[in-house]
Amino acid sequence: MVDRLAAAIARHSDGRWSDTAVPRLTVVALEEPVAPADLLYEPMVCFIAGGAKRTVAGDRSWVAGRGEMFLNSFVLPVTCVFEQVPYRSAVLRLDSRVLADLLLELDGSSPRPQPHPAGQGIALMTPELLDAVTRWVRLLDAPEDIRPLAARTESEILYRLLGSPLGPHLRQFALADSGTARVREAAGWISAHYTEPLTVEEIAAVAHMSTATLHRHFKAATGMSPLRFQRHLRLQEARRRLVAGGTTAALVAEAVGYASPTQFSREYRRAYGLPPAQDAAHLRGRMESAATP
Repeated sequence: MVDRLAAAIARHSDGRWSDTAVPRLTVVALEEPVAPADLLYEPMVCFIAGGAKRTVAGDRSWVAGRGEMFLNSFVLPVTCVFEQVPYRSAVLRLDSRVLADLLLELDGSSPRPQPHPAGQGIALMTPELLDAVTRWVRLLDAPEDIRPLAARTESEILYRLLGSPLGPHLRQFALADSGTARVREAAGWISAHYTEPLTVEEIAAVAHMSTATLHRHFKAATGMSPLRFQRHLRLQEARRRLVAGGTTAALVAEAVGYASPTQFSREYRRAYGLPPAQDAAHLRGRMESAATP
C-alpha cells in the first residue's frame, strides 16, 4: 500500500517540492542525494512513502522513514538531510480552525492543556490512514473530484490522525489557549519581525508568558531559545540571498537585521562552517553540478 502512495506522489511532482491543486497538499519527490536543505517549516504532517529524512532544529533532531509520519506544530527553521533516496512524501499543511471544527463535531470536548507543549512527533501510519492519504493524493489524477472530495478526505485523514499516537499533539495544536498555541504565536511573531532587534521581554508579552516560562516552553517545543530561533531565521534568509547572487555579505547582513557585518560573518561561519561568500559559492557550485546531466 505504501508503494501506491509513492507512485501517486511521483506522478504529480514537477520538482523537489510541488504545491498541488488539492488544498493544503504538497508533494515531495527526490531521485538523487541533495545537499542538506535549510527550510522554514509550517505546521504540518509529513507522510513518508519512500526514503528517509532527518530534520534538525536547534539541539533536537528527528528521523522519519518509509511508512512513518512526522508532525510539526510550529513555524520552525530547520535543516533537512535526506538520508535515503528515492524520497517520496505527501505533506498536509495544518489549519487549526479545520481541526478545531472537527473536534467539536466529534465530541464537543476540548483538549486539556499540557504543561509542556509537544511540538513534534513521529509515528507509524496505520493501514486506514495510509489508505486515506493515498486517496487524497490520487485526487490529483481526477481534478474534477478535488472540489467535492478533497475536504472530506482531509477530514478523514485528521480523524485517523486523532486516533493515532500523534492525536495528543493535534489536540494541543487545535486548542486556542494552551502552551502550544502560545509558543506557536510567539514563533509566528518572531518570524514576522526577525529582522528587527527583539528582546525576550517583547516576545514573552506576545505569548502572554513570563520570560522564564517562555524560555522553558519555547525550547521544549522548538529545540532552541527564542533569540536563537530569531538568529536561525536571519541566517537562513541570508544564505538564500547570498546563493541567489547579485549582492554582498555586508548588504545581506544589514537586510536581515545585523548591525555588525563582523558579527554576521562570525555567526554565519559558526552555523555553516564557511564564511558567507565562500559558502554561497560552494552551494552554487553544487547546484550547478547537480543540474548538469
